[in-house]
Amino acid sequence: MAKSSSATASGSKKRRSKSGALTHEKVKSLGQELLSSRAHLNHAPALLALLTPSTPLSIALEALISLQSFFEPLLPSIPSASAAAAAAEGESGDPDLVFGAWLRQRFDEFVAALIELSVSPHSDDAIREVALDAFMDFVKLGKDGRFHSAIYHKFLHAVVHATDSIDPLLELLGSKYSKYADVCYFTYTSLDKITNSLGSQITGSGKDGLQNGDDSSEDRSVICICNIYNVLVHIPALDFQKESTFDMWSTVGISLKGEKNSSEGSSATHINKKLKVKFTKAWLAFLKLPLPLDVYKEVLATIHQNVIPSMPNPAILCDFLTRSYDIGGVISVMALSGLFILMTQHNLEYPKFYDKLYALLTPAVFMAKHRSVFLQLLDACLKSSYVSAHLAASFAKRLSRLALSAPPAGALIIIALIHNLLRRHPSINFLVHWEAPQDDTTGEASLPKKVGADPFNNEETDPTKSGAMCSSLWEIDTLRHHYTPAVSRFVASLENDLTIRAKTTEMKITDFSSGSYATVFRDEV
Repeated sequence: MAKSSSATASGSKKRRSKSGALTHEKVKSLGQELLSSRAHLNHAPALLALLTPSTPLSIALEALISLQSFFEPLLPSIPSASAAAAAAEGESGDPDLVFGAWLRQRFDEFVAALIELSVSPHSDDAIREVALDAFMDFVKLGKDGRFHSAIYHKFLHAVVHATDSIDPLLELLGSKYSKYADVCYFTYTSLDKITNSLGSQITGSGKDGLQNGDDSSEDRSVICICNIYNVLVHIPALDFQKESTFDMWSTVGISLKGEKNSSEGSSATHINKKLKVKFTKAWLAFLKLPLPLDVYKEVLATIHQNVIPSMPNPAILCDFLTRSYDIGGVISVMALSGLFILMTQHNLEYPKFYDKLYALLTPAVFMAKHRSVFLQLLDACLKSSYVSAHLAASFAKRLSRLALSAPPAGALIIIALIHNLLRRHPSINFLVHWEAPQDDTTGEASLPKKVGADPFNNEETDPTKSGAMCSSLWEIDTLRHHYTPAVSRFVASLENDLTIRAKTTEMKITDFSSGSYATVFRDEV
């Protein structure tokens, strides 16, 4: 038996070269003979040689189905890899041990072929789906009903290190299997291990390989990081808060060493807790990687929706978000959503928050892709009770100065934001109706004597030292003559007495935040 197994292994290459000559009927006959008797075990390598993306679809499907039918009943008798290796090294004459070692080797080849068919971009959609379903069946049945995490880890490792698009596979995996709690659990577990290993490799290559011009290593790392992110996105967190029961793919469900395996005994609360822990570890490991800029932006744009709600302690993200917020520019704008949630809902203290927010108010923000979300958050941040009169005046004045260079849609947003600030802080309404002061008997005035000089310092980074309380919103007055009628008419809203809160309402920033030159032009036409 040992000789025959080695012979068939060496002869599989010859069969592979001749596989193109096999017809569908011949492959079907080989499969039937393999299932009928052990005398035809040599058909297994021949069928395995047909499991390639280049094999005609009907032949590959027939071979795959025959091999799946062959291996499934034998799963309980397939020895572990270590036991099979020991039997092979010992050269035992026991036919059962020899057969077990041979069966282990063929099963590993079959699993590898299923992974290749699933991951390869050259696979037909039909064979990819059948291969994935067959593989997941072995994940379910491979360990007496326990989730076969070892071969699932191999699958995810191949997915992460794939150099071509894996979107078709991830669509399948997400739509068919992400609803099962144990699939999600072991996905997060494996991604945590793979990501940490990748991080160590990047650190090592950064010290040695990348400094020596190893661009290919860097490119591969970028591809792996993108693949990890795509897996995390396609295997989203289950609705941990609402689930009272969890569907399991394997019979046992989530079972770990030292725990009583139980799909019945593990309460939903216990499963919920374990899922959140693994989800958090996977995301934290990913966020430690040197993310490509496009992935970095996408993570920041969605982290408040896709990550924070499913973490048991979202404050653990404070380092990542504050570091992102400190970068400046568009990265800071996109980090604002997550940081705002941590501050308002999870008691994060960030003393320089408003200084950074003040610095983000530049003309470019009204052209940014994510300006709508940013401007809505800006209004929400300025609603806080922590905003003093001096701070509110500085923001109003900074926005007023931006009105001179903002596009028409931006001017509308600025007026709405200033309207809300004046209504929330009646003590700064004097900025609207500023009059040149007359010298008093002492020859001093509370405001600058020189008419036409603006004491506001737009270059000051500290909003409390900008001099806004000694200035006025004269820039807004210039909008009365704006070339866009919508802007010139809207300025009149600031002439109302906003200190009478009962007779006024706040502006909804959402009504203005998505405006652009295109919307202005469309409205005019």
